[in-house]
Amino acid sequence: MVKQWLVTGGCGFIGTNIIRDLIKQKPGEKLRVLDNLSVGKREDLARVCTFALHTPHSLQHIDSSLSAQRELVVGDITNAETCVGCCKGIDVVIHLAANTGVGPSVENPRKDMEANVLGTFNMLEAARINGVKRFIFASSGAPIGESEPPIHEEISPHPVSPYGASKLAGEGYCSAYFRTFGLETVALRFGNVYGPGSTHKNSVVAKFIKHALDDQTCEIYGDGNQTRDFVFIEDLVAAILKASAAKVGGETFQIATNKEHTVNEVIEILKSQLQRYGHGIKIEYGQPRIGDVRRNFSDTSKAKKMLGWQAHVELGEGIKQTLEWFLNKSKLLQGNEGVQKKSF
Repeated sequence: MVKQWLVTGGCGFIGTNIIRDLIKQKPGEKLRVLDNLSVGKREDLARVCTFALHTPHSLQHIDSSLSAQRELVVGDITNAETCVGCCKGIDVVIHLAANTGVGPSVENPRKDMEANVLGTFNMLEAARINGVKRFIFASSGAPIGESEPPIHEEISPHPVSPYGASKLAGEGYCSAYFRTFGLETVALRFGNVYGPGSTHKNSVVAKFIKHALDDQTCEIYGDGNQTRDFVFIEDLVAAILKASAAKVGGETFQIATNKEHTVNEVIEILKSQLQRYGHGIKIEYGQPRIGDVRRNFSDTSKAKKMLGWQAHVELGEGIKQTLEWFLNKSKLLQGNEGVQKKSF
C-alpha cells in the first residue's frame, strides 16, 4: 500500500531536505505539504519537486486520496479547519511548522504560543480525526532550560524562554495523544541544525556565513563561550525518517551529536574555511540574549538504542559543505545578474 505523507512547514530548510530524501527513497509514495510561506517559499519547494497548488478554499475538494502525487496547500496551522482538511488520507505527519527560535519568542510570546501550542494541538487533533497512524513532532532542547549537560530525556524540564515553554507544551500534547488516543507520536528534540540550503535560517552557522560573505559584522551574544550541539542536516533528516518507521509511540528523543562546541569554536572553523576562498569575517561581541542558556549539548544514546540512529558528520566537514553551498549560490546569483544586465 502506498503511504501518504504530510509535511507541515515543508517549504522550509528542514522540510525541503526531508522531501528531497523522501522522493529519492520512496519515489512511489504521495506527499502533501502545508505551509503559510512566511519563511520558506513555493520556489524553495519547486527546487526539489513539482507539485499541484491548493489553497484553504480548495480544501473541500481534497478527498481521502491525494489528487496529485505531490501537493502544496498554502495555509496556516493555527486554522483548525485547514489542518483537518490537510490530514485527510494521510498516514504519516511530519510536523515542522513553528515559530522558531528564542529571540522571536521573547519579542512576541503570544505569536510563539499560537503557532507552537495551538498549531501543534490543531495538527494532533486533525491527525486523530483522520486516523493518521504516525505523528513526528519537531521539538528542541529548549524545554529543558538551564541544566548541567549533556541533557537527556529523563531530565525534568524547566524552560527559560517562551519558545522552550511552547515546545514543552507540544511534547506534552504528543504524549497525551499517544496515551489517550493511540496516535503514534514521536517528539524529536533537534540540536542546532545547519547545512546546505539554509538560506532562510538565522541561527549561528548560516547567519555567520551570510554576514561574512556580505562583509557584514557578525554579532556574538555574550563572550562566545556559550555551547551548543550542532547537527548536520543530512544526519537530522535520517533521524526523522527512522522515527517515522520505528515502533516507538509516545517517546521523546534528543537528536544531536553528543558533542559540545562553543560559538567561538564555530567562528574559528569558519574563519579558517573562509580564508581558503579569500574571505574574512568581522566579529563583534554584545550583551547576552535574554532566554539563552549557557551550555547545551545532548546525550543521544536513547536515539541510538531505540531508533538505530547516530550523527556522523563532524562540525568542520559540515561547515565546509555549508560554506561551499553558499559560495556556489552566490556565484550563481552573480551570474544571473550579469545575464540580466546584458539583456537590457
